[in-house]
Amino acid sequence: MNLMSRRTVIILAAVAVLVLLGIVVAVVLPQGGTAGPLPLDTITLPAGFAIDVYAGNVTGARSMALSPNGTLFVGSRGAGNVYAIPDRDGDGRGDEVIVIASGLNSPNGVALRNGSLYVAEISRILRYDDIEANLESPPEPVVVSDAFPGEASHGWKFIAFGPDGKLYVPVGAPCNVCNPDDERFSTIHRMNPDGTELEIYARGIRNTVGFDWHPETGELWFTDNGRDWLGDDVPPDELNRAPEAGMHFGFPYCHGRSIVDPEFGAGRSCAEFTPPEQELGPHVAALGMRFYDGGQFPEEYANRIFIAEHGSWNRIEPIGYRVMTVTLENGTPVSYEPFAEGWLQGRDVWGRPVDVEVAGDGSLLVSDDRANAVYRITYTGVTSPS
Repeated sequence: MNLMSRRTVIILAAVAVLVLLGIVVAVVLPQGGTAGPLPLDTITLPAGFAIDVYAGNVTGARSMALSPNGTLFVGSRGAGNVYAIPDRDGDGRGDEVIVIASGLNSPNGVALRNGSLYVAEISRILRYDDIEANLESPPEPVVVSDAFPGEASHGWKFIAFGPDGKLYVPVGAPCNVCNPDDERFSTIHRMNPDGTELEIYARGIRNTVGFDWHPETGELWFTDNGRDWLGDDVPPDELNRAPEAGMHFGFPYCHGRSIVDPEFGAGRSCAEFTPPEQELGPHVAALGMRFYDGGQFPEEYANRIFIAEHGSWNRIEPIGYRVMTVTLENGTPVSYEPFAEGWLQGRDVWGRPVDVEVAGDGSLLVSDDRANAVYRITYTGVTSPS
């Protein structure tokens, strides 16, 4: 067992003892990427699929946005950087990793519109105009909006433009579980690209770090991370659907479909709120999600949902650290199953998927803020001999 493995086991064993004693603890996984080549041979995929490194040395790689020209933009959290990774020759690998912004406050979210890159810090949204023409010397950013709270807890943001042309911006709960007076918390907001007409679109959302719109219906779907310290196996993370504005998804009163919160749920019923479309694994930290709208994967993957599960941090038996799929039939989930897993080896974690992005050629890009990498998953249809 290597040093990192021993350290991880010791940490998790200590957590188990403290949890059994009723002592609340928080575990931070050891930082830094895997030394040397990434052990991609540990990743299991369905037959006919392969995984490779699209770009390495992307410190803290988090949410992604891909331009029509093939430049991948990647945000981060602790690193404070935003990266541009061009693929000028179209060979399915990043040519270089360019730091286009640094020193920002958890610039997790990135989105593109009309040649401009939007970047989400904790309390504000920035815009870098004509970014692809200026990767080596980016312009000073324009502050689109600074109307968001500054609390760091669940303050990092995933952002994306919807079919209505508006920028959707979540604000997570500033706590594990609470009911703050400021109505901006535990929501998804939306606004015009210039920051005007900011409004709350959905409420009762503890912390979403990934959402997308169904390619056919245009309905918003999003992941949500369940609260901690109700036990190893409850509550579930959630996959939710918000086809219209004004819906409430239960936090902090209700979790999953039927778990009333012991602190805030008195006198409330889960029937008051919109239930999740799919209950996900408990504490898996479901983050980035995308509908598959590419043309490379087999036909049965059309409109399937891919979800990056970052992995548990306070569960005695680790879970997550994988990419899952949710299959829909007539708009309803009928399966929730692994697509790519192996970043978790026993109790040793070498990678943590954060976001997924469908590339122009139909391959799937996956970011990893522990291994500091972006992967590319392709379908060749060729399987290894048994």
